[in-house]
Amino acid sequence: MKPLRGGLARAAGFGHHCPDLAVASAMHTIAFIQDLAVIMLAAGVVTVLFHLLRQPVVLGYIAAGVLIGPHTPPYTWVTDEQSIQTVAELGLIFLLFSLGLEFSLRHLRRVGATAVVAALAGIITMLWLGYELGLAFGWHAMDALFLGAMLSISSTTITIKAIGELGLKKQAFAHIVFAVLIVEDVLAIAMIALLSGVAATGTVIPGEVLATLGGLTVFLVASLVIGILAVPRLLDYVARFRRDEMLLVGVLGLLFGFCLLVTWLGYSVALGAFVIGVIVAEARSLARIEHLIAPLRDMFSAVFFVAVGLQLDPRALIAYAGPIAAITAIVVVGKILARCAGAFAAGQSGRVSLRVGMSLAQIGEFSFIIAALGASLKVTSDFLYPVAVAVSAITTLFTPYLIRASDPLARRLHIALPYPLRRIAHLYTHWLQGLRLQGDRAVIAAMVRRILLQTFVNLCLVAAIFAGVAWLGRARAADIATLLPSRPMANALLWGAALLLSLPFLIAAYRKLKALAMLLAEMGVHAGRHTERARRVVAEVLPAASIAAMLLLVGALSSSILPPAELLVAVLAMGALVLVLLRHILVKLHSRLQIALIETLQSEKEQPR
Repeated sequence: MKPLRGGLARAAGFGHHCPDLAVASAMHTIAFIQDLAVIMLAAGVVTVLFHLLRQPVVLGYIAAGVLIGPHTPPYTWVTDEQSIQTVAELGLIFLLFSLGLEFSLRHLRRVGATAVVAALAGIITMLWLGYELGLAFGWHAMDALFLGAMLSISSTTITIKAIGELGLKKQAFAHIVFAVLIVEDVLAIAMIALLSGVAATGTVIPGEVLATLGGLTVFLVASLVIGILAVPRLLDYVARFRRDEMLLVGVLGLLFGFCLLVTWLGYSVALGAFVIGVIVAEARSLARIEHLIAPLRDMFSAVFFVAVGLQLDPRALIAYAGPIAAITAIVVVGKILARCAGAFAAGQSGRVSLRVGMSLAQIGEFSFIIAALGASLKVTSDFLYPVAVAVSAITTLFTPYLIRASDPLARRLHIALPYPLRRIAHLYTHWLQGLRLQGDRAVIAAMVRRILLQTFVNLCLVAAIFAGVAWLGRARAADIATLLPSRPMANALLWGAALLLSLPFLIAAYRKLKALAMLLAEMGVHAGRHTERARRVVAEVLPAASIAAMLLLVGALSSSILPPAELLVAVLAMGALVLVLLRHILVKLHSRLQIALIETLQSEKEQPR
């Protein structure tokens, strides 16, 4: 029995190597706890000092990381940087999840043209300026591209905190600033996905950029629609038990599970955390969820920003003092002018536009994420990360002073400008605001926008279903082959399943397009005595052509599971039969889903206890 007992002991891990492994594991655990203790103690002390100095707490975290980092003598306080980086990734997840919780789809619908125009003007301008500045410094093209991306996004955390501390949240310009930040957050997520693709290929290929943007759009729309239909109801059900532990664990399970799904689909964890935050924000129990998440967010985001400081080499700041100063000046001046011009072009007054521009003249958390992305993909130089941190720190210090000085500066500029220029600016703003449709035209325009939006959402869902089934077919090809050795038959079943799942949305898209075609024909087709016939032709041809184009796109998306021609005809015939027999049921099903989605978006949130 001795050999057997010894074999079992070794198999169970109690052999003669066990003490060494146990000691090594214990040493690693102690080292990690020591590093975490050093980080939290340093962050706590420095944060108190920065609070007393009335400076942003985020800068305190970064300063703490610099003080205890490996680049600051005489000691290296943190020994297990890999484990700390893992914890910092959790901080990034919680930070973007919290940003998503503050994001409101209802607010996004109300931001209007000002936020979109100002955000796009700022991003495009800073992308170009950053890229050209990087090339002027003699940096590589990829460094210059990532520099432009880093400079293009303002800091949501710093801006909201600064405006709140100055007591300006209820002013008109502040609402525009928050709307611009919402649009920028969405565009930043898209930019991260694009940069990942560009870093993989090394070049910007227009076709791949469009494909990336298209895939990202389909993913976002499908995730939001399906998520808002299911997740808020699930969380509200769990919240009825009045057990904070159950609600917190449920939220964390959804957060990390969705982030895992996003990584399987080839997107970043940052995207997953932000999107699931937007979905959870529609739950009625949002106030309780924010209350439960806040301590985790504060702890892990503190580690994230301290980890940013750990990677900051003060010597690099000295070596690149010239570029840092130039980039800081470009950020402040370029963002003020670009955002101000964008807001003014969208119809805001000069005073409001200037206050919007001066509130957004900084870079922050997304700049760190973009810089870290370049470093992790090994496509940017080592100096870019500390340069980004330094520029962010300096512009963050400037932010409260710029916001405070924006209104007095606007009044002085108003007085200093010649009267003809003031008159032209006033007339332009008044003219642009007068272009808004009124009466029947406004009603028709709103109807057209609603139909187009609903059609777009339905077609995105169709594309997501086919793309998802195709991805599943590729990912589980071996399992499917064991069940169905015939590859053509397996593809036919997969494609047929995708078609059946898509039928409610295809029917809805056709009905919406037909309504739009009838409306446009009624308004725009005038052919004398053949008017009615021409209108009927337009009302039938336009939706049919649109659906045909959609099916061609679906075929391209699902090319990997597209069955042979004879099986494809059989699948389409079966789909047509189902459509004829169950059309009314499918229409009713889609209507119920649409009503449930609208009710969730319009539901009132519970007040915090």
